[in-house]
Amino acid sequence: MAEKKVNSTEGDPWERVAARLGADLFLDLQPDPSTTARGRGAMRRRALADALRDAISDGRLPPGTMVPPYRSLAADLGLARGTVAAVYAELVAEGRLTARQGSGTRVAGGIHPQPASLAPPTVTLPTADHDFALGQPNPSLFPRSAWAASTRRALSGAADSVFAPSAPNGSVALRTELAAYLARARGVRTSPDCIVLTTSVSGSLDLLSRTVFERRAAVESHGLPFHREVIARRGVTTSPLPVDARGADVSRLADAGVDAVVLTPSHQYPFGVALAPDRRAEVVEWAARTDAVIVEDDYDGELRYDRDPVGALQGLAPDSVIHTGSVSKSLSPAVRIGWL
Repeated sequence: MAEKKVNSTEGDPWERVAARLGADLFLDLQPDPSTTARGRGAMRRRALADALRDAISDGRLPPGTMVPPYRSLAADLGLARGTVAAVYAELVAEGRLTARQGSGTRVAGGIHPQPASLAPPTVTLPTADHDFALGQPNPSLFPRSAWAASTRRALSGAADSVFAPSAPNGSVALRTELAAYLARARGVRTSPDCIVLTTSVSGSLDLLSRTVFERRAAVESHGLPFHREVIARRGVTTSPLPVDARGADVSRLADAGVDAVVLTPSHQYPFGVALAPDRRAEVVEWAARTDAVIVEDDYDGELRYDRDPVGALQGLAPDSVIHTGSVSKSLSPAVRIGWL
């Protein structure tokens, strides 16, 4: 008698099976045209049983994994329910699956250990009592409750378009909020259309190195190492700019032969100084006179302990200064939101 099939739902059956099982079985259920109906049914049963055995043995279906109800799997594969039920019963008899009333059918444990290549690492590394890493925010201060509540509020009323691909320069809604925040908190003069969202300041600098920098760029001689590394990686020559108690010595730019400079004017790393007011005016005048570009890394610009707020350099000359920053310090580097 020909095998009775159950109509499958729409979509790719292999994608559905992989989604239900959490693993791809790599099944080949296409029979030899010369095979009889009875032979085709037997072949499909063996193929499914062997595929499940392999997935259990090699760890793709680890112990405790619940397999789909046989009715669902039969529908997805276009097989008779009895075929899948028989395969499950066979694997239960072999001890590879366990079936309990009300709790479904699961992969048995203790008989088929996970291969060493897939096993979790067993080496335990020592942990320090205190984290002395430089330039890292305290993760315990992350506003978890407020973040979770805001996420729920935003997603519960979000339109379908929120989950679709956004514009190349990032979400319009986020750029709108960011433009307002930067104007309010940092004195940046910009608009949503002028903002490009990135994942970090490093990502912003990499983008600028590929699109804006031409031949040679100045960087602070004692500053954030990734400034020089990212720029050099894109084939742009870097020129060191000395730093003293008043920030970067921008008077050296006149003879440096550069068409761009990267500065941390609000909080220089590692000395912690802010660029002096007269030097701010000088570098802005240099950029306007030479048609050069100033890249302002607003490193720690939102944080202050012993001084009055220092506004962003971009507010003095929006046409010459490209402002870049991130939420790595104000929230967490794990959030991965930057801008320029």
